[in-house]
Amino acid sequence: MSDDAIRLVTVGRMLRGRGRLLGALVVLGALVGLGASLMIPPRYTTSASVLLPGAWEERVLLTQAEIATSTVVTDRTAAALKWDGVDGEELRKRVRAEVTDGNIVKVSGTAESPARAQRLSDELARQFVAFSARIGEETADPTAAAGPERLRQTVLSTSRRITELADAADPGRTVESVQTRTELAKLRTTLQEAVEKLNQAQSGTAGSRLVVMGPAAKPSGEAPPTRVQLIAAGAVLFLLVAVVGHLGAARVNRRLRSEREIAATLGSGLLGGVDVPAEKGVHRPEGDGPRHPVRRLLGLDTPWNAPAPPLAGDEASLGIRYRRVCGRIRELMPSARRLLLVVPDDDGVALRAAERLVEEAGGDPRLRVAVVSAEAPLLPDREEESGVLVVLSAGTRTAAELAGVAEACADAGHDVVGIVLADAVRTRPARSAGPPREAAAPALALGDGARGGAR
Repeated sequence: MSDDAIRLVTVGRMLRGRGRLLGALVVLGALVGLGASLMIPPRYTTSASVLLPGAWEERVLLTQAEIATSTVVTDRTAAALKWDGVDGEELRKRVRAEVTDGNIVKVSGTAESPARAQRLSDELARQFVAFSARIGEETADPTAAAGPERLRQTVLSTSRRITELADAADPGRTVESVQTRTELAKLRTTLQEAVEKLNQAQSGTAGSRLVVMGPAAKPSGEAPPTRVQLIAAGAVLFLLVAVVGHLGAARVNRRLRSEREIAATLGSGLLGGVDVPAEKGVHRPEGDGPRHPVRRLLGLDTPWNAPAPPLAGDEASLGIRYRRVCGRIRELMPSARRLLLVVPDDDGVALRAAERLVEEAGGDPRLRVAVVSAEAPLLPDREEESGVLVVLSAGTRTAAELAGVAEACADAGHDVVGIVLADAVRTRPARSAGPPREAAAPALALGDGARGGAR
């Protein structure tokens, strides 16, 4: 299976195992988005288009867009609007201008209501056109603007005079006369080109005034981010953070699963493994604290990345493994009168396995369950106990936690004499009453023989 497929399987398992938690986080994120939308007032945006007739270079168009949102234009717009508490600096945060196709500068305004947004965009466009026209008038040459027609008449009269001189000259009898006529023809051509450029410049200047193409349209909806967008963004953000957090925590998980690693960390040998019928919503011990109901409600009382419980035998076959473990305990410590079963407080499967071991032992030896905190284990001082049996599930404890349990045992004067691993399994339906008793009889006899008549 590829890495991508493995990741998808992991994500799917996490979604199934933490569905209630993820659902609660999505609702919480939506509520946070709703709160943010209530704190942020609604905004409405609309635009007005300003046409720049004639031929304009791209850099000049960008300059016009900068002028549309300049301080001078926004100050004039604020003075014309006369809104309370809104000056030119505030308007600069609410307006923008961009160049579109066809020499059009689109100016946009954002306000708290559709009517105010429409009025802001229209007034900004008017002030922009007025200020641009004023700049053109101030930068224009007064003499060139006052006498273009007079200059044109002078050029035409000069051209006619050149023609007359060329006709009166010696018609090509000498080299000097030919050169003179040639120079006069070039001069007449240059003057005609100057007249054409003058006409083009005048027509371009006359058509360079900016034109507002119409009033801004009244906005029909809120500008993003809207309330719905904020609510959706909050829900998606909380969901993504939860998914990434779970996957990251699973990637850096250092819990021990190997029997050899667990035995080496606790400094003892493995006596065997027992199976516990898997149950949904397995309760933890009462010492888990007031947070336990909340953890159960959110589905945090069981690990999400644990593999699916394997299929085992029926209840009778599960008891055989418990009796075998009890037999190994008697063989290991034949003179033991009392042993302490140490179980982490957050391992419900191990607790049920320890309780089942106490029942199967039948007082030989006497087993007592001691539930300790996984974070800060503390055991009672040694009295009549001959040793400690650590009962836990594979993959639930880190090396540091197991080392802490071993240190707590040593601090209380207990010796760790063995380890029992518990595993959750799915049991088969119970068989009919007759056959199980007949099949179970040899196992019970073996158990009685091993106990030496203790029962």
